[in-house]
Amino acid sequence: MTEIPDRNDASADGGPDLNGSDPVLTMSGITKSFGDFLALDNVDFDLKKGEVHALLGENGAGKSSLMNVVAGLYAADHGTIHVSGQPVSIKGPSDAQDLRIGMVHQHYKLVMPFSAVENILLSHPGGSYEQSLNQMREDIAQKAELIGFDVDTDKPVASLSIAEQQRVEILKVLVAGANFIILDEPTAVLTDEEGQRLLNAIRKLADNGNSVVLVTHNLSEALNHSDRITVMRGGRVVDTVLPKDVTPPELTRMIVGETISETPELSKVAGVPQLKVRELQASRTDGLAVIKNVNFDVRRGEIYGIAGVGGNGQGELVEVLTGLLPVTSGNLYLHEKGDITHSRADERRSFGIACIPSDRQTYALAGGLSVSDNFAISGVLNGSYGSWSRIDRRKMQSATDAAVKKFDVQGVRSRTQRAALLSGGNAQKLVIAREFSGQPGVVIAHSPNRGLDVRASAAVHNHLKSARDRGAAVILLSEDLDEIMLLSDRIGVMNSGAIVAEFDAPADRHAIGKAMVGHD
Repeated sequence: MTEIPDRNDASADGGPDLNGSDPVLTMSGITKSFGDFLALDNVDFDLKKGEVHALLGENGAGKSSLMNVVAGLYAADHGTIHVSGQPVSIKGPSDAQDLRIGMVHQHYKLVMPFSAVENILLSHPGGSYEQSLNQMREDIAQKAELIGFDVDTDKPVASLSIAEQQRVEILKVLVAGANFIILDEPTAVLTDEEGQRLLNAIRKLADNGNSVVLVTHNLSEALNHSDRITVMRGGRVVDTVLPKDVTPPELTRMIVGETISETPELSKVAGVPQLKVRELQASRTDGLAVIKNVNFDVRRGEIYGIAGVGGNGQGELVEVLTGLLPVTSGNLYLHEKGDITHSRADERRSFGIACIPSDRQTYALAGGLSVSDNFAISGVLNGSYGSWSRIDRRKMQSATDAAVKKFDVQGVRSRTQRAALLSGGNAQKLVIAREFSGQPGVVIAHSPNRGLDVRASAAVHNHLKSARDRGAAVILLSEDLDEIMLLSDRIGVMNSGAIVAEFDAPADRHAIGKAMVGHD
């Protein structure tokens, strides 16, 4: 690896000149253990005024734990924290807020029936209800205009999109007066377009004098949108570098300790069509047509990639294929089962259709239930562990242990551990372990690498290719064109609810991109 430059050299192009500027937040020798597990081992980290500082590392590297210490959620066993050169004691979130430190967590902390303004008011009460609401609306509008946010603050949070809910969380810490803003995996559940808008807003925050920590798995985000990058591995800091002085392969090696390289591996034998989609149309509950005359086949032993800009019907197509959204017209045919157009979702699962949804926390896992319950639910439904009245818990737990080992689900300290405590990558591995446990004939994977580190992403890709190679028909929907081109044997392009073009791999990237944006 090339020699790492001094961290006080000029910043990346487009960012502030941080040369020689003193840190406004410094963490020194931070150590934190959970029982016998050493989560943070003598970690040093600093943040300068007006910078975006990316914090990279694998799942479980210690990134979130370190930020939870400065946010007052964890108490460090050892170490010191200085703000503007002065030692501070952060014993809880209120201390962090007093120091103008705000953290937006990966899983939002909002009261869904309440409006955005009511949610923010909950964190900053004062005065009469009506006076407070009116003042809060003014404060929110001022902060939102400053960074280019657009959100209806009087709508119930439950009716807002994921991106809008995230804006509410960010506005919550800004209204609280935060100067140090920590964003934990902020783009993990966003589409590419939403993520880009958020990254632009993050830069505006820094340009306005705020200091931002961007906790991310995404190398491109760190390289293109930060001023400095700190890499953690195994609870320690590997190094802090400038984006202009490190290449993606070098950064990957710092993160995982080795080079991870994926190359296209096309199907060797594609068989008969396993799933046929014919003239499929579907509408939302408000009557708006979202799937428009869609036609495609997916054969056994192939990965059919569906590329497209987010919001062009991909999510609704997954809902139709899995039986969650009714078909308006058209048909679905499954080999050996015939017409399954009107089959229920549970029937389709019994037919061997598995799904890895784009939002695993909302649609794939029950975070409050145990790892074992989340894995075994499919087996409970199909009777693999006995009847509902007499479930063989020992068999269920044994199957969970085997799956956790086979799919390398790390961070599982007990079968009874809540699934919500798993990191994003390990939660995704648990979902894949469950969905692949019955060796499905059709696998639907929607943005399966979203929010994953490079090693976890490569593992997910290998599982999809293994399913294909044993004869499954795999449908991969992703806004990441690199992922589509890496894994797909054939590629369909979805635009405005329709498949507008198809390509055999290896395909022309420019032609795919043109089809993604060039169809009315």
